[in-house]
Amino acid sequence: MGYVDEDRDEPGGGGARTAPESDWEREPHPSDSLRTFGAVVQALREHAGLSRAELADRVRYSKHTVESVELGRRMPDEAFVERAEVALGNTGAIRKAARHLSRGEAGLAAWFRRWARLEREAASLCTYECRLVPGLLQSEGYARAVFEGTIPLRTDEELEVQLGARMERQELMRRRPTVPFSFIVEEHVFRRRFGDAEAMCGLLDHVLERSAPRNVTLQVVPLEGGLHACLDGPVRLLETHAGQRIGYSEGQQNGRLITDRKEVGLLCQRYETLRSQALSPTDTRALLERLRGEL
Repeated sequence: MGYVDEDRDEPGGGGARTAPESDWEREPHPSDSLRTFGAVVQALREHAGLSRAELADRVRYSKHTVESVELGRRMPDEAFVERAEVALGNTGAIRKAARHLSRGEAGLAAWFRRWARLEREAASLCTYECRLVPGLLQSEGYARAVFEGTIPLRTDEELEVQLGARMERQELMRRRPTVPFSFIVEEHVFRRRFGDAEAMCGLLDHVLERSAPRNVTLQVVPLEGGLHACLDGPVRLLETHAGQRIGYSEGQQNGRLITDRKEVGLLCQRYETLRSQALSPTDTRALLERLRGEL
């Protein structure tokens, strides 16, 4: 099942081995499935009237391990799953939940992971941005500058992990040349300076290259375009191969997946209206080339 060993007793051991918290092997990026599995274990334990210490005795793991699993901080191994199943009623719930366990995706914010998985399989993708260059179009230098400027500050290692995840996510566009990608971006986003002129040229060259394929459409909302219907903030939209439309909006330290048909329909109307107000793809390329020439 792809589990990793916990602080399980050696064969013939006489009880749970406890270890200081500093020795625990935690998941650096807890996934939704880990948290869900932990919630199932905790709910069944509480229904059985057991404390964490009592469950730890029954599964022959430390109380700290039980706590870490319940909080989604550790990937349980197969022995933990089987012993917890027996200890908590043998209903099959824990075994079934364990089948869906997966690790977190390094470098992606927890609230963005579900959307990242959906966009990998989408039949079409639309993005409106008014804050920064969309992640799928960012140059490596631009992405690095974004991550370096975030608070709290990242370590060099964390920054490289995030940068690697951003660049890997961009491969989605190369691997799916028949999927339509539509981007609408405010002009001021491309005018916001970072680094020196060379870095800005690198960004604009990268955006022009990434938006050149026939399946990619990039449109800029010009500064003189005035107010429009998407001023509530950035939004992403996708359509699945089954025909379902899904939206995603993101703010400070959070993101929201939108599946309500009426709400998604409204966002699609706003996006299509803005598409008609933005510059054409040809005029957009001319604008970006002009901005590059001004550097």
